[in-house]
Amino acid sequence: MADGAKAHGRKREQGQEQEREQGSGPARDLAHDVHRGLARDLERELSRVVRGRVDLGVTARALTTMDASNYRRVPLGVVAPRDADDVAAVLAVCRTYGVPVVPRGGGTSIAGQATGTGIVLDFTRYMSSLVSVDAAARTAVVQPGVVLDTLRDAAAPYGLTFGPDPSTHSRCTLGGMIGNNACGAHSVRWGTTADNIRDLTVVGARGTVHHLSQGWQNSTAPVGLRDFVIRHLSALRTGYPQDLPRRISGYAMDALLPERGADLARAFCGSEGTLGVVTEATVRLVEAPLARALAILGFPDESAAAEAAPGLLPYRPLTVEGMAADLVRVRGDVGLPRGGAWLFVETGGATEAEARARAQELARAGDALEATVVSDPAGMRALWRIREDAAGTATRMPDGTEAWPGWEDCAVPPGQLGAYLREFRSLLSSYGLRGTPYGHFGDGCIHVRIDFDLLTPAGIGRFRAFSEDLAGLVVAHGGSLSGEHGDGQARAELLPKMYGDELVGLFGEFKDLWDPDGILNPGILARPARLDENLRFEVLSKRPVDVEFGYPHDGGDFAAAVRRCVGVAKCRTEKGSSQNDVMCPSFRATGEEEHSTRGRARLLHEMLAGEVVTDGWRSEEVRDALDLCLSCKGCRSDCPVGVDMATYKAEFLHHHYEGRRRPASHYALGRLPEWLRAAAPLARPLNAAARVRPLAALAKRLAGIAPERMIPPLAPRTLVGELRKSELRKRGVPSAATVVLWPDTFTNHLSPEVGRAALRVLSEAGVEAEVPAGRVCCGLTYVSTGQLDRAKVVLGHTLDAMEPYLGEAGRRPVVVLEPSCAATLRTDLPELMPADPRAALLSSAVRTFAEALEECAPEWTPPRLDRPVAGQTHCHQHAVLGDAVDRRLREKAGLTGELSGGCCGLAGNFGFERGHWEVSVACAEDQLLPAVRSAPPGTEVLADGYSCRTQLAQLAGRRARHLAEVLAEGLEGEG
Repeated sequence: MADGAKAHGRKREQGQEQEREQGSGPARDLAHDVHRGLARDLERELSRVVRGRVDLGVTARALTTMDASNYRRVPLGVVAPRDADDVAAVLAVCRTYGVPVVPRGGGTSIAGQATGTGIVLDFTRYMSSLVSVDAAARTAVVQPGVVLDTLRDAAAPYGLTFGPDPSTHSRCTLGGMIGNNACGAHSVRWGTTADNIRDLTVVGARGTVHHLSQGWQNSTAPVGLRDFVIRHLSALRTGYPQDLPRRISGYAMDALLPERGADLARAFCGSEGTLGVVTEATVRLVEAPLARALAILGFPDESAAAEAAPGLLPYRPLTVEGMAADLVRVRGDVGLPRGGAWLFVETGGATEAEARARAQELARAGDALEATVVSDPAGMRALWRIREDAAGTATRMPDGTEAWPGWEDCAVPPGQLGAYLREFRSLLSSYGLRGTPYGHFGDGCIHVRIDFDLLTPAGIGRFRAFSEDLAGLVVAHGGSLSGEHGDGQARAELLPKMYGDELVGLFGEFKDLWDPDGILNPGILARPARLDENLRFEVLSKRPVDVEFGYPHDGGDFAAAVRRCVGVAKCRTEKGSSQNDVMCPSFRATGEEEHSTRGRARLLHEMLAGEVVTDGWRSEEVRDALDLCLSCKGCRSDCPVGVDMATYKAEFLHHHYEGRRRPASHYALGRLPEWLRAAAPLARPLNAAARVRPLAALAKRLAGIAPERMIPPLAPRTLVGELRKSELRKRGVPSAATVVLWPDTFTNHLSPEVGRAALRVLSEAGVEAEVPAGRVCCGLTYVSTGQLDRAKVVLGHTLDAMEPYLGEAGRRPVVVLEPSCAATLRTDLPELMPADPRAALLSSAVRTFAEALEECAPEWTPPRLDRPVAGQTHCHQHAVLGDAVDRRLREKAGLTGELSGGCCGLAGNFGFERGHWEVSVACAEDQLLPAVRSAPPGTEVLADGYSCRTQLAQLAGRRARHLAEVLAEGLEGEG
């Protein structure tokens, strides 16, 4: 069997080589057939011996072609092992078939080490338990798939934490941190992951279980490892740079020296999945300060900040982080002091006063242009979020140009950092490249995304030449090619520049002792792949894709829009980094990568590549992944690089169903405005019919509506109908009214009481409102179901009807009460119809209810209500419109408390569609329903979105109201 499998593998390799040489024809067909045969045999054998999940399907493979790096390798499949026995079984089968194995955690690696051509081991599904916490010993036992924040949350009640904390702490795993020897912002105080590991349990490539700790007597090492160390004592003692806190590059073989206690666990850390597979780890915990404070020091530029950083280290801060002004993309005053670059210096203490005093001492010692100290937790979180989002923000230059990792985290001695940065800037300029450094200045570790051209041969050649020169610069300053994220494919080829040929030769010998068959993550660290091969974009077509949306921020290029996702995976959090986060509700509900924003972007990338996903726009795999996207638009704001999956979904659905029959719900719910207009005269009998269960069940089945849903009642009279004879409704020439009130479909046909309340409040504030004379619709339901041709027709009619009002758009705000409709008019309208100048005019005129009051009646005082509120900020308002003005209006009215984030889960048509009930409920249970249930008696439940109000009514039996309704009721009370 083994000989036959090896022959099978040789045939596969030969077929692949012929395919590379010839590109198509018989060789390509042969390679495809051989690949299919190997995959079939491998899947059968793995399924026989593995209790976990074995998936060699298209979706699983497409989701794991990339990590957060510039690289892409297509795996044969993914296995989620249940335990160490499963890991050993996978290794045995893959060894027999000559198939590589790549351990993978959160997939946030930036150097390419979490990608591979064989079987990817996914530890996040089953081997993700926190086994125990021993507060007395200050240790915890974890499985490799445990997310860092899970460990930190479990340790917090004991006053403990895990010291290393990468910016991806909400989704990176301990196994991945061990593999990369991850560090994070607090390493100046608590060190790297290797400094915080007590012992490891590792399954070797041949199934041997190794227990790794400090001292040969406490460990079970691979055969020959101790002799290897004895034979090469001189090289191990002299070949490594000293006094470099962030030396992550290469294998840490010097940890095995006798004078260093022969620490096998430390030597294993940073091996990037090439030596063995971690199945359990005992980690050290550190005492967390009871209080913290943050000093922000402003400097003219990042070199000045870097030169100041070493002088702060004697004060023993918790962090010394640096970033420049180019990375601050948030709107408004974010609390940063004057300067072009800043140091974020955190201090700890037993009390807030003590922590603040230490921060103030540091602020005085820093010789900054200006400094500020913050000690309230909310203020510190807001400032830290700016720094943590830099990894994504840096992927776009201020002018929108793409920027990429590759030289993401070089490190030099802290005292060399200022000089290094100046020479680094000079080298960038000599190559015509741009990048904005940021990172762990206290440790001399710099992150930077550079605007490499990775799409053309000339650009890739420049990428390689620059990489070689930069490696020389780093080494000249006594630095490490990697200071945090590992070498992976990005830098391992250049390790001889740092270590010399002799020591790098020992890397290969060291790996062979652990992995004699070479199946563990080949091409990484030892005998590495070239840094300019396997680039993720080389498979994409150079021709633009024909699309419907304009993609104005991506040069009209759909592929460029999809490329926005670099894999930082902020969308993979089980809870928001802030209670106001929305992204990504479907991932939080399912825990499945394919239902994260990143997963969907990966599938779209592979659809464009055409290698794994071969059906293009007709792909069922992409359709199924997008099916659970709620189009909440949360990623548009919460994703650090602004991925807009709601738009991508609409685009995909348009092409997927072009010329084909659509799901019933697209006809019923996607064309809801048409049905509601037709049903309006029959509202009362239709409402009565909906209360008859058999009739309602039949209607829901025909319309593709979830059987668990109740059909909402139609308003007996529409808002426009009520106003038909009113002075508010003018035909023909617009009146001199202050604002135009938009009669959206939901308000007009389903909740006209909201419109009446808004008119009452506007009138009381001295704002005269006019309803458009013609029929208008924002096109939301057509867009969300991908009926873009029809959406354009509807929006064209809308623009015709609104044209008389648009000449005065700057003076005549268009007040839209439904947040989803306002967001559609703000963003989807101009992006779907970029050639029509009226679209931009209408988009710029849109105001929310609160915005209209603040703009048109700034001196008006709302009724004083003095009660707490609960409910939810609409996801579209969060993502597109912003809620700062609403917060100010609520404060003026005495409505206290915070609204929850997240998404209600109904999300227009989504929660009504058959097959979405469970996910819809799970999304509501994430934040909205708990917030409302825990609200004390007398709390006002607010929800400006019709979907949010409907979800609360149907799932919680609670009536929520639009803010306009609450204010209108207050006015009546005053009267």
